[in-house]
Amino acid sequence: MKVRKTIEFIASSCDLKKRKERKMNITIIGLGLIGGSMAIDFKHMGHRVLGVEANPFHQREAMDLGLVEQCLPLDQAVAQSDVVVVAVPVGATPAVIKEALQHLQANGVIFDVGSTKKGICKALEGHPRRERFVAAHPIAGTEYSGPSAAHSGLFYRKLGIICDRQKSATDAVDCVEDLFVQLGMELKRIDSDEHDKHLAYVSHISHLSSFTLGLTVLDIEKDERSIFDMAGSGFASTVRLAKSSPEMWAPIMLENSEHLLEALDSYIDNLNKFKERILNRDEEGLKELMREANRIRRVLEKRS
Repeated sequence: MKVRKTIEFIASSCDLKKRKERKMNITIIGLGLIGGSMAIDFKHMGHRVLGVEANPFHQREAMDLGLVEQCLPLDQAVAQSDVVVVAVPVGATPAVIKEALQHLQANGVIFDVGSTKKGICKALEGHPRRERFVAAHPIAGTEYSGPSAAHSGLFYRKLGIICDRQKSATDAVDCVEDLFVQLGMELKRIDSDEHDKHLAYVSHISHLSSFTLGLTVLDIEKDERSIFDMAGSGFASTVRLAKSSPEMWAPIMLENSEHLLEALDSYIDNLNKFKERILNRDEEGLKELMREANRIRRVLEKRS
């Protein structure tokens, strides 16, 4: 494969027209939003894409939508694939990876797309074929789930993270990074524990906050039926993540409980600061907290 171009993090060239990669057989285990969107883009690139899907309804839906060429049992699909993508809930990921490694070709590559990494990497420590697995996380998604949520271009200009690179074979890492480049992603390499800590603060706590806000408003709505009539765009954008899949997010929160609880303690502390200033009718104190929070704008502008 071609050598990747280096920019801000590790990666990456988004000029996909100039890339002429070899065509591969790729199996995607789990055909929801992430797995299905990868399937669409990989097919557009000319790769042969097979699917493995435990949910019969999702399997039929994925086939009807043309996300994959064929759905097969895991052992059959993996045995004929160069690359295997594991896109199942993080709690089930280690077992699926171990099963897939049993059937993987000698030079085959497996990578996952989960939002937590430390637990998955720990579960695979000492596995005789550990080097054929790459711990990865494409940071992309929406609040929707299932095969019908999949769409082309989901990963374009998004960040693709590779964790614990030293534990994977060099050619396996190169393969995954090149596939991420083909998807139009930038790349970053990071330790799995550091990854989980950062994601607890910038992703997992956001979802937890949105679920909590949804519950809070639903509790009020039981007695005040007109409350949603007054909900504006601010409410809609803040509570959007509460529409996310519980089957995906409950395992993420449990897998990353150590860092998420730390983030939650900090979040609660800041909520209490606002509560205290409201109780004391401290307008200047409220403004001070808000101005401090406004600093996030500069952080986000630098990233964009």
